[in-house]
Amino acid sequence: MALSWNIALRFLRDGKAQTLLIIGGVAVGAAVVVFITALVDGLQANIVQRTLGTQPHIVVSAPDLVPLAPPAPAGSVDLRSTDARPQRLRSINNWPGMLRALQSLGGVRAASPMVSGPAFAQRGTAVRAIAVLGIIPRRYVRVIPLDHDIVRGRLAVGASQVLVGVRLAQDFGLRIGDKLRVQGASGGSQVFDVAGIFSLGMRDLDERYVYMGLKPAQSLLGLPGGVTEIDLTVQRIFDAQALATRIAALTGLKAESWMSTNAQLLNALRSQSLSTALIRFFVALSVAFGIASVLAVSVVQRTREIGILRAMGATRGRILAVFLYEGAAVGFAGSTLGAAVGAGMVWVFNHYGPGLFYVPVPPTLVVEAVGLATLAGVAAAALPALRAARLDPVVAIRYV
Repeated sequence: MALSWNIALRFLRDGKAQTLLIIGGVAVGAAVVVFITALVDGLQANIVQRTLGTQPHIVVSAPDLVPLAPPAPAGSVDLRSTDARPQRLRSINNWPGMLRALQSLGGVRAASPMVSGPAFAQRGTAVRAIAVLGIIPRRYVRVIPLDHDIVRGRLAVGASQVLVGVRLAQDFGLRIGDKLRVQGASGGSQVFDVAGIFSLGMRDLDERYVYMGLKPAQSLLGLPGGVTEIDLTVQRIFDAQALATRIAALTGLKAESWMSTNAQLLNALRSQSLSTALIRFFVALSVAFGIASVLAVSVVQRTREIGILRAMGATRGRILAVFLYEGAAVGFAGSTLGAAVGAGMVWVFNHYGPGLFYVPVPPTLVVEAVGLATLAGVAAAALPALRAARLDPVVAIRYV
């Protein structure tokens, strides 16, 4: 093995120009793979974070009401037209027990009960339609990091304190400590103190959301002691749909994952991943063709040296190993240099780019790029190596 490796390095040093050229080509390919993959992965992570920063991974709620029409008799044709039943605010039956069961389910990281529904906010003569969200803060922030979105005041909800969105605060001229009247669907109303102002980064949510304690929201919405949904966050976000299906089957409740409510976003992410995979495949293919072409020329140029080695007792396996080592060495050296260049390009993007999002370079990506290029080098060297190993030593020595 050591002898084959030394011969391979000697061949690479003798053809220095060719070696440097192919190492440069491999480096360019590896740099493209590292930079494009890191950029797309960073973009996807940013999109998912922004999307899921304002919504839970899974929402568990009471099942939809269905029409109460009796079933048609057996053997008859049902020609009735049944209207869909209007859906009203309803609580989840035995929600404390359901909350404990969901929180202990494998794959669930945190669970939080919530009661939500429509209401009206009033200050002076100004009236706005809003969405009331009654929460238990210590549980809710484990599902939605609302505490990170507070721009003024503090995260405090209770019997007389609420949080309002930044755009609603602008429309109403609200500041910390101001009064806000909220009238719920049940007809009751209550005056609250504004304890904090948040910004979720979405205009509609910042105009409509009003967070308050669970009990005041239950009273305003006419659901004393009830909750309309249980919000879940899962350990692996792309397992959310499978887990939601499992929850629906186990509990009989309605379970919707972020993957079903954001189907278009999921398709876009899958398209991005597919395009990245295609780029990596074709870059690896071009690197392999480049290495194969250089080594094929090297076999022709070194036919006499190969014949002499064979005449001195070198086996076909040793000659095969020489060129496979050449391919591996070129792939490893070029990919290592290219991975460093790609990481440098990502650093430049993070520090001098548009600054829209941060692009990390995980060590596994560098290792994967180096491994991919090295394997491509070995695979590309296979055919030239087989050709060299099959050379007849007598014919090879006489070759000019």
